[in-house]
Amino acid sequence: MSGNDVDPARFRQLLGRFATGVVVITARDREGRLTGMTANSLASVSLEPPLISICVEHQAEMFNVMSDTDDFAINILSSLQETVSRRFAGGGQEDRFGGVGYSVSPQGLVILEGALAYIECTKFAQYPLGDHSLFVARVTGGGTTEDPAHSRPLIYYRGGYAGLSPG
Repeated sequence: MSGNDVDPARFRQLLGRFATGVVVITARDREGRLTGMTANSLASVSLEPPLISICVEHQAEMFNVMSDTDDFAINILSSLQETVSRRFAGGGQEDRFGGVGYSVSPQGLVILEGALAYIECTKFAQYPLGDHSLFVARVTGGGTTEDPAHSRPLIYYRGGYAGLSPG
């Protein structure tokens, strides 16, 4: 930490005031095992070419998978998927996919059931930045749900989950 940096607790408090959507990144490791991780750092980067970015901590299991793979999916969670978000957050679970509904796209990507949308990605670039790496990906496909029960996003705000009121 530089003498001018805000301390980590204050940094979390400040950024905790920024509401974000919640996603689960899904991919396969070198051995073909399914892996997934909850994230809230998804951002649109470019329309042409279609690029998105997502940050992954270097200590996360998903970091090595993302570094090794070219293709992955981003699953945008609905307000009904808080338990899915919690399941894929943190470490220590042997089989995060046990009991979680999913399908495999024709491209071999893992798509979680009930997600508002899924984005099929091919890695475009990777940049180490502090204790995370920024992964930039080209969007190669995706889909959305038309299920009204899954029409509201899961929101993360001030260290917890929040919802949008009907509008």
